[in-house]
Amino acid sequence: MEHFSEQLLNDALKKLRSDLPLLSDTLCLNKAADLTSWTGVIDKKLLPRLSPDFPLTAAVCGGGSSGKSTLFNSLVGDRLSPSGGTAGINRRILVSAPGELFRQSKFLTTLFEPFGAVSQPLKDKNELTTPGCPLYILNSNVPRNMVLMDTPDFDTGFQGGYTNREVVRQALEAADVLIYIFTNSNYNNRDNTDFISRMLTGLGMRKCFLVYRVYSGFDNAEVVRHAMTVARNLYGENAENYVLGIYRTDEDNAVAAGERFMELRPARNQDPQFMDALKQMDPLTLRPELLASILNGVLKKAKEILLQTKVSYNELRLYLDILRTVQSHCVSEAVPHFPIDMVLNRFITLWLETDPPYIRAMRQTGNILGHPVKMLAKAAGKVKDKILPSKSKEKSDDFKDKVEEDLLNVVTEMHRRTAGSEISVSLTVQDQIAGQMLEIFERIIAVKGVRSKPYIEFSNKKGSFTLWADAHPVVFNAQEELRNRDWETALQTILSHKDVIAEMSENFEKELKFLVERLRSTMGFTGKVRQTFSALLNILPATAAVTYIISTGDAIGAAGIKVKLASLFGLNDLYALIAIPATSSLKKADQSQIEDILGPVAKQWLDEKLNTVRMIFEQEITGGIIRAAQDAILHSEELIIAVETHIARCEKAVT
Repeated sequence: MEHFSEQLLNDALKKLRSDLPLLSDTLCLNKAADLTSWTGVIDKKLLPRLSPDFPLTAAVCGGGSSGKSTLFNSLVGDRLSPSGGTAGINRRILVSAPGELFRQSKFLTTLFEPFGAVSQPLKDKNELTTPGCPLYILNSNVPRNMVLMDTPDFDTGFQGGYTNREVVRQALEAADVLIYIFTNSNYNNRDNTDFISRMLTGLGMRKCFLVYRVYSGFDNAEVVRHAMTVARNLYGENAENYVLGIYRTDEDNAVAAGERFMELRPARNQDPQFMDALKQMDPLTLRPELLASILNGVLKKAKEILLQTKVSYNELRLYLDILRTVQSHCVSEAVPHFPIDMVLNRFITLWLETDPPYIRAMRQTGNILGHPVKMLAKAAGKVKDKILPSKSKEKSDDFKDKVEEDLLNVVTEMHRRTAGSEISVSLTVQDQIAGQMLEIFERIIAVKGVRSKPYIEFSNKKGSFTLWADAHPVVFNAQEELRNRDWETALQTILSHKDVIAEMSENFEKELKFLVERLRSTMGFTGKVRQTFSALLNILPATAAVTYIISTGDAIGAAGIKVKLASLFGLNDLYALIAIPATSSLKKADQSQIEDILGPVAKQWLDEKLNTVRMIFEQEITGGIIRAAQDAILHSEELIIAVETHIARCEKAVT
C-alpha cells in the first residue's frame, strides 16, 4: 500500500467496525472472542494511526528474566524500570517518548486507548511493581516521533495461569514494532514464541527486532542461527521478510548488577547500530506498509466472518421456510372437512332469492308437478343407503365437533414440532418453494463442505425429498418462551376459535352473493330455458345444477373435484377433495358446470378458514418464532449488504 485516503478509509473502517459485530449479534454467531480481538485491532491499531503524524510504537517484550527492563533502561539511557534477577517484578506498562509528542492534542488519549484506562505520569519506579494503569515519562533519548514501551513478563505464572498476559496482549496489539529479547535458555520456547506470534500475525503482519542475550563465546553465526529459529517460530518459513534486525548483547555481570547499560551489537553485516535502526524508522515510510498488512488482516478476517454470517443467514432462512411450510401443511390438515351441505344450502337460498318474478311464479306451479319426482328421489336415497352403507354420510352431523377434533390433533403436533430442536418437511420438486429450499441448502453445503445438519434425504419416489434443519439460535429464546407457556390454557384458547372456523363469515356471505350474481350474469339462452323448465319441476336451474344433484343424490355415480389451493407459504400442493353426489347419468357438461360452481365456492371458503387457522397458530404457537426469524433475516440482509459495501470501500480507499 503506497498511498491511502485517510478520510475514506477512516469512515469505511468505522462503519465496518460497527456493522459487522451487529450482524454477528443479529444472527447469534457467538463469535464474541474473535470479534473482540478484531475490533480491538481496528480501534487500537488502525483508526488512531491513520493520521500521518501519529508516532510509531515499539514494544520491548520477552520472557521472565530475559533482560527486558534492562534493555528498556539501556535504550532510554535511564534506570526507569525496576530490573533484577527475579522474574515478574514489573506489573505495569511503562511508556517513554520525547516531550514534544506529549504536547500533541489527544496524544495520550489515543496512545492509551488500547488499555481502556487513564494513564498517569511515573513518579516512583516502584509503582511499576503493582498492577494498575499504564504509566508514562518524558525522555529525550527516545528517537523523535517514536514511543518506546516496556512490558511485563508474559510467562510469569504457574500451569498456564499467566499473571500479566492480558496486559501484555494489550500492549503488543497496540505496538507497530516489537523488540523481542530472549536468552539461550528460552530462545526455542514454543509457548513464548507462540504467544508472540499470535500478537504479530493474528491480524496484520508486524515486524520485529530480535535481541539475543548471549554468552560472549557464541559467534555471530550461531547467534543468527538461534535468532532465525525464533523468527521461524514467530513468522513461519517467510520469517526473513519480517525481521528488521538481529542484535546481540553479551552477558555482563556489571549489567546484571545495574552498574552498566546493555550494549547491543549487530549480529549481521547488513544491520545498522540499534539506535540508528530505530531512528531510521520513519512513520511516513514504514506505516503504510504496516497499516497495509494490518488492514489486509482486518479485511481478511471481516470476509471470513461475513462468510460465516451468510451461512448462518441461509440456515435461518432454510429453517424458517421449513417451519412455515410445515405450518401450511398442518393448517390444511386442521380443516379437512368442507361443509358442502351448509355452503350449498346457503348458495341455493341466495339463488332462489334472486330468481326473476316469473320463475318464482312458475316454481309455485312446479311444487305440484314436481311432487312425484321428489318422492322417487327420496325413495332412491333410502335404497342407496341400504345398498352402500359405506358411502353413507358420517354419523356425526355436527361440523363443529369435526373441527374441534381435527384442530386438537393438529395444534398438538404443530406445538411439538415448533418447540423441537430440529424440524423437517417432505416436498416434491414440483412444489413452488422446493427449488428455493434446495438452492439455500446447496449454498450452505458449498461452504460447510459436508452434508451434516441441515441435511436432505431423497425418497425412492422420483422427485420427492425430505429436508431437515436444526432450530437456529436466533429463535432459541422464542422457543423457550413457547415451552414455558401453560399449554393447556393455550390449547383451550385455540379450541375456543372453533366456532369462527366452522361458521360462514360475513365476507364469505358476500362472496356467495357475488358468485350468484356472476353466474346469473353469464347465463346463456340455453341455461335460461333449462332454468324455466326446471322451475316447472321444482328443480333448480341447470346452471346451478348442484340443487338438482342434491335432490336426486345417487352415490353410485358419485363424482369428486379437487380444489387447488395456494398454501399459506407459496406451495401449490394443497388440495381439498370434495365429494359431490351425482347421478350416474350426469352429463359431462353438467359435471363441468358443477365444478365451475363448486370450485370457487370451496376455494373461497377453504382459503378463508385456512387463513383463520394460520392466524390462530401464529398467535398461540409459531408467531414468536416466526417474528424472531423474520426480523433477524430482514436486519441481517441489510447489514450483509452494508458490510460488503464497507469492505469494498476500504479496499478502494487503498491504492
